[in-house]
Amino acid sequence: MDVLDIARIQFGVITVYHFLFVPLTIGGTALVALLETLWLRTHNPDYLRLTKFFGKLLLINFAIGVVTGIVQEFQFGMNWSDYSRFVGDVFGAPLAIEGLLAFFLESTFLGLWIFGWDKLPRGLHNACMWIVHLGTLASSWFILAANSWMQNPVGYRFNPDSGRAELTDFAAVMFNKVQLVTFPHVVLAAYMTAGAAMAGVSVWLFVRRSADHDLYRRTIRLGAAVTLLAGLGVAVSGDVQGKIMTEVQPMKMAAAEGLYETSGSCAPFSLFTVGTPDGTQEKFSVTVPCLLSFLGTGSVDGEVQGINDLRATYREEYGADPGATYYTPGDYTPVIPITYWTFRFMIGMGLLAAAGSALLLWVTRRGRTPSARWLGTLGIGLPLALLASNSFGWIFTEMGRQPWAVFGVMTTERAVSPGVSVFEAATSLIVLTLVYAVLAVIEVRLIMSAVAAGAEPFLEPPDPGRGGTDDPVDDDAPLAFAY
Repeated sequence: MDVLDIARIQFGVITVYHFLFVPLTIGGTALVALLETLWLRTHNPDYLRLTKFFGKLLLINFAIGVVTGIVQEFQFGMNWSDYSRFVGDVFGAPLAIEGLLAFFLESTFLGLWIFGWDKLPRGLHNACMWIVHLGTLASSWFILAANSWMQNPVGYRFNPDSGRAELTDFAAVMFNKVQLVTFPHVVLAAYMTAGAAMAGVSVWLFVRRSADHDLYRRTIRLGAAVTLLAGLGVAVSGDVQGKIMTEVQPMKMAAAEGLYETSGSCAPFSLFTVGTPDGTQEKFSVTVPCLLSFLGTGSVDGEVQGINDLRATYREEYGADPGATYYTPGDYTPVIPITYWTFRFMIGMGLLAAAGSALLLWVTRRGRTPSARWLGTLGIGLPLALLASNSFGWIFTEMGRQPWAVFGVMTTERAVSPGVSVFEAATSLIVLTLVYAVLAVIEVRLIMSAVAAGAEPFLEPPDPGRGGTDDPVDDDAPLAFAY
């Protein structure tokens, strides 16, 4: 392997690993805030117990997620310096705003929520977690705006003297049409993932703690309902995203189906295909007539361009790129088997999780207490399916854009750091992978320990906002860590 291969593997490992934490944080902050709101509105002690329990899981996830996310930024200077130099002027603004505004908004108010149980009025304390959630949404917006620019570069001009892309229209980058469909799709997927995690953990405890059946049934049904409703939103937003993707990156849609020849109308979508290892020839396939045309164009009679025609078009538009070594010059085709299967795994895992959540809602309806042994397996499978769906989705998004780092502007080969040796790249890959493996062990052990302990008994916190003498609060007492 050369430096480019190692750099791509490292970026893939770190990005996929980090994104396991992102949807759980985005959706988890909303669900914890909702549980605390329900406690304030109903005064039911179950909701306070659940707030603190799932709040503890959220904090573990947030802490490890921050550590893994910091490494993301170091990669750009380590292995992708030419890329960083080229896009720095465009990416500088959204990523700086994300760090200075969104992340500090999250961390500041999360700190107030952690330490403010006996210091802040209850309504204000609850508002802190809602603000944390708004911070995660803002963070997602700016980061996805940067990624959407890589998929559909707008609002810039190329400076031939400096060899860099220069920002000319900040609003165009922020409201890129790819961004406008990607943001709701990713956020809804985050709600879906967090809901599945809540339902899964609750099912596991429901099966093992008969004394708290009513407690965990609440979050089984809440998590399952969020998963199912968000799943519907993911399906709708994904459909719109597919049409935008076909418009701005038709090669990605063609690669998602392994469609080599342009289909004049009613292009079928294959559910399952057996073909040659490189994906160039089909041996057996199960298809749905006209579905690909509808996914790509919104019409069953819509034309979907094939790989061969697009390859010729790109060669004419972008040239043969004679400096290419890791792909055939003038090919501009991603790895078909990867794009084909990750697209289907993404959809399939999401559908399985939605079906599992619907099943949970059915078996727990009207106060029922199911005792089937398979419930525990379902509890473990739900979040794993959604985490896998998210991972496959990002692999498809990034691999389907290849060989471009910035579509139509900069190939991935030209983005890698020119001064990094194979030894240096391999060393960083091995070290970071080992560090992430250690973090994975820590994360799993902390989560398993917290889940095994279950929700703590009800202990009502002081209410500084009440102003009475029945529940005195020492204003000079130091802040107490709630966990």
